[in-house]
Amino acid sequence: MNSRDRVLKAFKRLPGLPDRVPIQFDLCRQLSDHFGQKLGIPVHYTDNLYEDVTYRISANELRVAMGSDVVITGASVSDDYRIVMEADGTWLNEYKMRMRQGDIYVEVIDYPLAHAETKADIDAYQFPDPDAPGRYRDAEALVKKFKNDYLVFGDIEVTVFSLAHQLVGMEKLLVDMMMETEYVVPLFEACAEYQTQIGLRLIEKGVDAIWFGDDFGTQTSLIMPPETFREQLKPFYKMMIDRFREAKPDIIPILHCDGAVADLLDDIREIGFEVFNPVQPGVPGHLPQDMKDNFGDKFAFWGAIDQQDLLPKGTDSELEEDIIEKTSILGKNGGYMIAPAHIIQNDVSPERVLRFIELCKINGAYN
Repeated sequence: MNSRDRVLKAFKRLPGLPDRVPIQFDLCRQLSDHFGQKLGIPVHYTDNLYEDVTYRISANELRVAMGSDVVITGASVSDDYRIVMEADGTWLNEYKMRMRQGDIYVEVIDYPLAHAETKADIDAYQFPDPDAPGRYRDAEALVKKFKNDYLVFGDIEVTVFSLAHQLVGMEKLLVDMMMETEYVVPLFEACAEYQTQIGLRLIEKGVDAIWFGDDFGTQTSLIMPPETFREQLKPFYKMMIDRFREAKPDIIPILHCDGAVADLLDDIREIGFEVFNPVQPGVPGHLPQDMKDNFGDKFAFWGAIDQQDLLPKGTDSELEEDIIEKTSILGKNGGYMIAPAHIIQNDVSPERVLRFIELCKINGAYN
């Protein structure tokens, strides 16, 4: 069974069970460079419009050689875009957000729509050109190279809510959502339309799935009341999936959503999402058995392995116990692709990464 069929069976798009639970993982730049050098595989980086998404859509040749069952691609920065690094170490990205490298991820320190108040403010903002030169060069090449053997995901993470708060600022956006300030819904609509255009181009290039990414939860609860999500955001995700399905009826819609979001999962399924990622462990409502019992008939699950503490600090036996729990519960009768809940960072040793992949293969087989 090749990786493509393995994932399609796990995602319930083909009948029957896969031979084992499929595996996926993302690597930070330091780990990608280490393994690329060790294995003699050149590492190609696709620089995404929002910097941290780069590591989702890069190093595919390396990751499949190491055991990943999927290929993930996305839009690249334009050939016409150049980073101009200021003396203070900050730069403007293609969205005109002023960025700074944090300890792990990049941070937005100045927001291009920080003073938005009206629909006219949103209409005046110019999103990057979805058809800029070079935008889909890597996506086209990856589809051509891997599509016969691997399921190819088109990544449009930082989709609507996350893109909006990176343009406006999280505190301002949340307050203005509660106040129903004039610009809020037009901003969500504009973000949705922009990412719809990116997703449609990726579908034209041949991707099998579209991977959305917006975080609606904290470590303990939802970021916003469910009613606010339903009124201000839900219709735009539904519109996006409807348009993607019109372009490709068998497209697989996937949502990455961090935090404790069990209270929104029925809405998320109603929108049309079929795969839920990353099933963040250790937050209320996300126990594996609760997820499988309450939502196993609605979603395939992807993720669930803790990369905050378990991968960098746990013992091998603790890691194996967790892998066995996740594969046996979330993977029962199919419906699961195992993965760390986020990008593996350089606090995880290379040896530990290889052990994780090995343990997933050992403990993921269906009898």
